[in-house]
Amino acid sequence: MPNFAAKSHLFLLVAVIVIILGVIVAAVPGGLKLGMDFKGGILMALVPNEEITRGDVQNKLSDLGYAEAADRVQETGDGKFLIRTRDLSEEEQQSLKDGLAEIGTVDPNESGYVSSAVASQATRNAAIATSVAVALMLLYITWAFRKVPHSFRYGTASIVALVFNLVVTVGVFAILGRALGWEIDPMFITALLAIIGYSVNDSIVVLDRIRENKSRGIGGDYDGMVNLSISETLVRSLNTAITTVLAILAVYLIVGGPIRSFLMALFVGVVAGAYSSIFVAGQLLVMWEHGDWIKIIPGVSRLQKNKA
Repeated sequence: MPNFAAKSHLFLLVAVIVIILGVIVAAVPGGLKLGMDFKGGILMALVPNEEITRGDVQNKLSDLGYAEAADRVQETGDGKFLIRTRDLSEEEQQSLKDGLAEIGTVDPNESGYVSSAVASQATRNAAIATSVAVALMLLYITWAFRKVPHSFRYGTASIVALVFNLVVTVGVFAILGRALGWEIDPMFITALLAIIGYSVNDSIVVLDRIRENKSRGIGGDYDGMVNLSISETLVRSLNTAITTVLAILAVYLIVGGPIRSFLMALFVGVVAGAYSSIFVAGQLLVMWEHGDWIKIIPGVSRLQKNKA
């Protein structure tokens, strides 16, 4: 059986380094690129003159000099195409409509302008929704593990693993924003909320086995019990991650376009979740059990010695 606990410092150090790098990449200007829904822009509904494909609309937009809008074209169920662009002047809007007239007509009833105020409100609501979800997860897990000593540790361990997954996902999208011009849109926020649910469920599988083995006195000392718990859930965690990733890749290859940010965020979150559930959540409990975190903070360490 692999001795995961013996390398807990290494696993957690890797997680900390990745989190720091993710925050830096996301914080440096030019990384995370906000989409129209978060910074304002123009929405047009194109009614095609004849039967055309999404690719035809994308090619037309590229020819007109709106390549950035081509990637965001969505096809509706009634045969129309939704086109999202940056903020345009009235002259630019009219010029775009005239250019699109060769393949269709812009429906004024389904077109409009997304103001920066509305976009700011959407950004704020997304941040609040994510923060509230994380806080509720912490409270619920602490309550669910209330019969185990130090139940708050289990909730904290799962939230740290969750933060790792979210930061990795945001960091990867910052890199994609720099390299490929990918933007943050509502589908990305939806993916983050989905990652929250998936990641906590993934970590709970390991933490719950630790709780079960601890209550039954299986595995010897604390390190041995954590090792046993991780080993018992390792295959299940990896199988769940692999099957989920394969499903995401299949949908990405078939559908792609309109929901690519959602699928890519899920892909990164699932891969990061596989690491955090095995090498972060349980290892954090080991580190906490031995009081190793106190040694990292000199002030707290001296305070503990003075009390002794």
